Amino acid sequence: MSTLIAIGAGIAVLTGIGAGIGIGIATGKATDAVARQPEAEGKITKLLLLGCALAEATAIYGFVIALLCIMFLG
Repeated sequence: MSTLIAIGAGIAVLTGIGAGIGIGIATGKATDAVARQPEAEGKITKLLLLGCALAEATAIYGFVIALLCIMFLG
């Protein structure tokens, strides 16, 4: 049973990969946008930070689920 819990916790932590890829893509696109329109930097930065926060929240939720699996089911 503990092997299944460890596998489930490992899968839950993999949400960090998706968040990292998403943040990387968003940062690259924001850099391109600022290079094309420097006057819109404030708006672009604001939206970038909001998107990064949402993506990072997804990774944190996965980490919390993994910890809960280990603590309460293990």
